[in-house]
Amino acid sequence: MQLKKKGSLATALAGATCALLGQPSVQAEGLLDDLKYDTAILFYGETDRVSLAEGVISVNKTFEDESLFSLKLVIDTLTGASANGAVAQPTAQTFSRPSGNENYTVAANEVPLDDTFQDTRVQLAGSWMQPFASTWRSTISTNFSVEFDYKSFGVSGLMEKDLFQRNTTLSAGLSYQHDIIDPMGGIPIAFSSMVLSVEDEDEDEDEDEDNGLEKSDDKSTLDLIFGVTQVINRRMLMQLNYSYSQVDGYMTDSYKYLSVVDVGGLTQDFIYEGRPNKRTKHSLYWQTKYASDFGVIDVSYRYATDDWGIDSQTIETRFRWDLSNNNYIQPHFRFYHQTAADFYRPFLMEGIPQLTAASADYRVGEMDTTTIGLKYGQKMDNDREWAVRLEYYKQNPKNSGFDEPGVLQDLELYPSIEALILQVNYHF
Repeated sequence: MQLKKKGSLATALAGATCALLGQPSVQAEGLLDDLKYDTAILFYGETDRVSLAEGVISVNKTFEDESLFSLKLVIDTLTGASANGAVAQPTAQTFSRPSGNENYTVAANEVPLDDTFQDTRVQLAGSWMQPFASTWRSTISTNFSVEFDYKSFGVSGLMEKDLFQRNTTLSAGLSYQHDIIDPMGGIPIAFSSMVLSVEDEDEDEDEDEDNGLEKSDDKSTLDLIFGVTQVINRRMLMQLNYSYSQVDGYMTDSYKYLSVVDVGGLTQDFIYEGRPNKRTKHSLYWQTKYASDFGVIDVSYRYATDDWGIDSQTIETRFRWDLSNNNYIQPHFRFYHQTAADFYRPFLMEGIPQLTAASADYRVGEMDTTTIGLKYGQKMDNDREWAVRLEYYKQNPKNSGFDEPGVLQDLELYPSIEALILQVNYHF
């Protein structure tokens, strides 16, 4: 059994590690022998909201010296309706689309959703793991992704050291990610009022007028991770990780609004949100795997906190139950809870002094989420395996102590979100 941290690990050590490894060149014909492939197709669908279709293919090659090369391609497409941050009202509401060239109207008593949300993302990632000096390993990784209004590039690396007859493994890593945000219509000015589009039949539709807004912005993320993995006995393995993350730059969602309401709860204005341009996060992660006579039990817990005021806890468990004829089933349960960010506001009151940061995005509000699912798989000859996973996901946003004036008391401000997840995997 191996325990692996999800996501890219770390490396500004990249250059130093390459020099340390002094790794030899690999002949093309040798690289193409004995390749292993992992493929997956995933569908995620929220009720009346966002849908996702994703395809993944990864290629792995293990060499005689136990070094490992990996390459992965991910393509996903998002479509559907996305909450724009405004609150529901007893009358219809009209909003400007992100392009600023047209408007859309939301019916009375409905949560405002922009139903033209769509995007396609392509990501390519590669890594090389190299053992050296008997009990040391180094992994160097890089990734690049692009979508309609977002580009991202990252490098990472990990150093591992085995101790006590390989019963203990220490790890340390570093990663750097740089993102460029290029939203449709430009970067809006935080807390400025939304301007509705004015149709003009005489206007040249091909004319690209300068709206005076910045076209793009960026942010950078530095992550550190330190971990220890320990063999407890012949059946049990345990891992403990600490990670630190520092994010600097543009983290506002350019497409989200805030409703400004009066004492009766009626909307007087829509303004663009604004978030801090720095964020520091800490997290602790514990995981244990136990191999019983019937299968493998996997239990994990994560606690995370940041200087935005968001504290979260995640409990997750899987039990892989081996059946006859190389079949298995794996029930899965996950529970997640987070507190609201200090700047989270479901709406703003008219006449209140302007805040330095505010967002009505439910993703930075208080919430609980639950995932329940089942995976079925089968091992076949020639090291081939297939599996299918079906899960139910529910997200429950909560009121973290805000009074609801006037008409807002009769409207749904924190609607639940339900989704189904279907994934098919094939390894060969």
